[in-house]
Amino acid sequence: MARPPVTERNATRSDEETSAPSLAGRVRVAAMMPPGHVRTPAYLRGKTGTIERALGAFANPEKLAYGLPAEKRRLYRVRFTMDELWGAEAETPGDTLDAEIYDHWLERVAD
Repeated sequence: MARPPVTERNATRSDEETSAPSLAGRVRVAAMMPPGHVRTPAYLRGKTGTIERALGAFANPEKLAYGLPAEKRRLYRVRFTMDELWGAEAETPGDTLDAEIYDHWLERVAD
């Protein structure tokens, strides 16, 4: 499935448009299970990964899905090991999975 083009309406490279502090290093995905449309896969919730890179600030798709005004949120690419995701069941524990996750789903983890 092709991604829609980035437009002035849904993206900016300016981090000044968000109030959240930027993230780096180790993060945990919040273990929330809110009702409705969310963009964070359930199998990643509560898991710990590493920020691979910041992708910019985008309109919050969880609000856009309902036609609500959407504040800009920082989007990050987070890298998880298969060991972190699947534990002893991981066939190749050192392999990784990258996921793009918005900042309001991420919590800093002390190194």
